[in-house]
Amino acid sequence: MASSKPLTGIELIDCAKANAPQGIATAAQLCGYGSDFHTFDRELKLACQNIGVQFQELSDLITDQQMMQSGMGIEVAPDTPSEL
Repeated sequence: MASSKPLTGIELIDCAKANAPQGIATAAQLCGYGSDFHTFDRELKLACQNIGVQFQELSDLITDQQMMQSGMGIEVAPDTPSEL
């Protein structure tokens, strides 16, 4: 559910991080910034700077765990069941 007003601070970071895998359009919308990507990016950078987190772009907030859950990782398994 989209926020009725633009989020700031840690709430903005949490929302952006949770929605980062879906892209900036979705993240900005759900964080209350609609299609104002410039303001969303600026406020997110400011919020991250305030807590000491390095941030250049939205994909910086995507964790390894999120990448694995969305299938962006690799699967390591034997070729056949008999090779277990």
